[in-house]
Amino acid sequence: MTAPLRRNGRKIDELRALKISYDGLARVDGSATFGFGDTAALASVSGPIEVRLAAELPSKATFEVLVRPLSNVPATESKSLAATMRSSLEPSLILTKNPRTLVQLVIQSLSSPRMLLWKDSLSAAMVNASSVAFLKASSVPMRGVVTAVAVGQLPDGRLVVDPSEDESESLKAGGSFAFMFADELGLMNSNSDCVWSSWKSTSGSYGENELFEARELARSGAKAVYGAMKRNIEQMNGAADSRVPPTHDAKVEEDAEHGEEQSDEDNKMEI
Repeated sequence: MTAPLRRNGRKIDELRALKISYDGLARVDGSATFGFGDTAALASVSGPIEVRLAAELPSKATFEVLVRPLSNVPATESKSLAATMRSSLEPSLILTKNPRTLVQLVIQSLSSPRMLLWKDSLSAAMVNASSVAFLKASSVPMRGVVTAVAVGQLPDGRLVVDPSEDESESLKAGGSFAFMFADELGLMNSNSDCVWSSWKSTSGSYGENELFEARELARSGAKAVYGAMKRNIEQMNGAADSRVPPTHDAKVEEDAEHGEEQSDEDNKMEI
């Protein structure tokens, strides 16, 4: 027996339409926008760049994260979210390769949730936008890619991935889960480690089984996000390769062949 569909027609493990774009912001090494439907965020990466002497670390690069809300100036909530983003993304970065430098990540919210209690989809979009921006920049070595999705519990007790704004109005519990994927590790469990979760309940308590089920549902959604990122990056690299002009060596070989053909024609004319 199949599980009943949600009000919007999606299955319980079905994400909203994913949107990934590269905005090409000026004066940054990489930038990208990621969205679950209308819930979107923009991230930009700069670095390694010069760091202030007070923030310099002798053994690794300083990782700074700034979160900007859709409106108004960053306040306590933005600083708290920036700390969460930093702890979620730092395990995927190899900062020891560039000590005494600064890696700066700036995240701009592009949407404002209607429910102030449930901002998990926006938090997940911020994590994903940041990962795509790091992949686009390619200036900081990475040991994996962090992706995140939100999971919510409906009034009937069902767990659903990526709840919409309408569904968020009636959630009993919910949160975001972030996982780091590293294909090259080749280990059974290490290629999708959970690096962050923010599960919470309106009743103030929840069971261990409930948290485990929510995490596993989120893992499947995060894998889908990771797959979409890989396909998007591969398509971008393929399009870039198709636009690459001939290299100098190829041009030299082409000129040499043309020269040989020309000399043959000259010899024929002399005969």
